[in-house]
Parts: sequence; structure tokens; C-alpha cells
Amino acid sequence: MIVSVKNLVKRYDDILALDHLSLTVNDGEIFGLLGPNGSGKTTAINCILSLLKYDKGEIEIFGQSMRPEAYDVKRNIGVVMQNVAVYNELTVQENIDYFCGLYVPDKRLRKELVTEAIDFVGLHEFSSYYPKKLSGGLLRRLNIACGIAHKPKLIILDEPTVAVDPQSRNKILEGILELNKKGATIIYTSHYMEEVEQICSRIMIIDKGRAIATGTKEELKAMITMGEKITVESQRITETQLNQLRRLPSIVSADYKNKLLIIKSSKGSNNLETVLEFFKTENIQFGKIYSELPTLNDVFLEITGKQLRD
Repeated sequence: MIVSVKNLVKRYDDILALDHLSLTVNDGEIFGLLGPNGSGKTTAINCILSLLKYDKGEIEIFGQSMRPEAYDVKRNIGVVMQNVAVYNELTVQENIDYFCGLYVPDKRLRKELVTEAIDFVGLHEFSSYYPKKLSGGLLRRLNIACGIAHKPKLIILDEPTVAVDPQSRNKILEGILELNKKGATIIYTSHYMEEVEQICSRIMIIDKGRAIATGTKEELKAMITMGEKITVESQRITETQLNQLRRLPSIVSADYKNKLLIIKSSKGSNNLETVLEFFKTENIQFGKIYSELPTLNDVFLEITGKQLRD
């Protein structure tokens, strides 16, 4: 076990940010930490890193108690936070060398590590550039290089792909998987559900400072009531037909807008057949029809609710 958090409590005056939160991160996994805005994700990470004092609980990393002065533990941790944190006065290479130097005093070894980090994130041709000349995607990759150049055993990535183009996002995700293959254990937070579904081996959803669901993506999908989603193109469906459709035993919801019918069904093997039989009985003409299994986004919305958060 790489990270162990037990009964973590953190208050901000009258606000309970973490409510007896417990989690474990196992060696070699990519652990996804999900939650709505204000759910406690960043607070939990800052407590794990001993950047925040907490009111109650126990945190162990690599089997040792995590404290502000636990420098031997911190040397094996790499952190890439949501806000890009580099020095504008330093070039790409100088930035990575500076952050790597906080952990690796040997200049010869550090030079090798910096070169490896630059190549790893694909910034070789930009190594002499200053951050202000880099695009958003290149800045994110520089931020990652600064956090992982010293080859940490545990890497914490907080929203590393926010506001970047698809090409840079793909490059970053490929890099995270490669780091994991090379032996790094990773804690990953993101609002992009498809990313978490793509790379995370185990996922925890937290809300209001509490863990409300944990498991693999398959285990989480098994927790919800919704089965497949059926989408149908149809020129005309009356309100009466829509209400009849909604009353079918296997149908959870049915909405028709802009000539597109979206049906959410309960778990079962004959939902599409049921819908097609209904169309035949009602003589409803339709074009394309396709079904898809629940996504992690469906799980997230069913578990945490659809209400907007600040």
C-alpha cells in the first residue's frame, strides 16, 4: 500500500470540508479521485501532502506517517497541481533543472534526469524557450516535467489537462500511462470523465467531504440503476406516444427534442427489442437507432446529482 488515509477530518470554521474520509492507494495503480466542485478533492490532496493541517485522522505514505517535516517521504513524491507553477524568468530547461534540484543535488545525475524529462514530455525543441512563449498545452507539459523529473514513486496530478487542446491532452494521457508502466503510482483528479475512464484502474467518488463510491469503472457502473441509453432519430413522436413509452416497465426516462429521442432504460437484455416493438405497434417511423452502455459520466451524475455546484 502506497497511501493510507483513515478518518480524515478537516474544518474551515463552520464548514466541514472532509468528513471522516478514508482511502487507500495501492502500489502500481492509477487512482482516480472524482467529485463535484467543492467536494473536498483539493483539500484531501493538500492534507495528504501535509500542506494543510487537519483536525483528525491518520495519513501514511510508503508506510510512514506523513508530516510537514517528513522530507524522506516527500523526496519520493511528485506533484503537478492544476495551476501552472513555473518561473517566467527561467527557460524550459532551467525550470525543470530548478525543480529537479530540490530533490537531486548531484549535478551530473540531475542533467541526465532533466534531459529525460524534456524528451518524455516532448519539449526538446522548446528547451531554450521561456514560458511566456509556450502555448497552453506546452505549458502543461512543462508543468508535468517539473513535477516528475526526479522520478518519484508517487505522482499526484490535479487536473493536468484542463484547458488544453486535444493533441496536448492525448500526449499528456499517453505520458501518464507510460509513467505508470515504468512503476509510478498515480493519484489523478479530473473533471473529464472520459479521461478517468480511459486511464484509471480504480476510482473514488467523493462528495461533501465523504467517500460515496469506490471501485473499478465496471464496479461503479454496476452500482447505478440505469442500463443502456437508446438514441433514435424520428421525424415525429406525439406527447401521447412519449408518455406511453415512459410507462413501459423497462424505461427510466424518455425525452424528445429536435427530432431526437433519448431513452434511458433499466438494466436488462431486451430493452432495445422492447423499444422497437413499441415503434412497430405505434407505427412510428424512425431513422438511425443506436444504444450505448452507461458511461462513468452517467455514474457520476446519478451518484452526486445533476444540480449545478459553485
